Amino acid sequence: MNRALRYAAVGMAAVALLAGGTAAAVAAPTHVHTPAPIVATAPAKATLTAKASATTVSAWQEFRITGVAKGIKAGSKVTVQQKQAAKWVSLPAQAPVNHNGSYAIRVKLGVKGVNQLRIASGSTLSPVVKVTVR
Repeated sequence: MNRALRYAAVGMAAVALLAGGTAAAVAAPTHVHTPAPIVATAPAKATLTAKASATTVSAWQEFRITGVAKGIKAGSKVTVQQKQAAKWVSLPAQAPVNHNGSYAIRVKLGVKGVNQLRIASGSTLSPVVKVTVR
């Protein structure tokens, strides 16, 4: 409430008291602004997509994994991970996230057979991509 409005309310209450009424009989002004409640929203969950440029390659043949990183800051590194036995191992293949959220990583694999790969950035992981090496 601004100062002039407070003085008017106090003046009306004083007049009501002098006239024999009570201050409760004086209504509060109806045009007082009440701020809206602040509602906190959780930040959007970060996501990664991944797609290999080839599903079958020769040993040590280069291919690309491309995708989009949402909720991940531009310039952050994304890394290729390969499933080896029951563990995910980070490979030395990584790339920065571009200003539009896209990324592209060059990959070469030597382990023959079906390789399961994913992209990681911190705790954010992409779906698994399978590439067969012959």
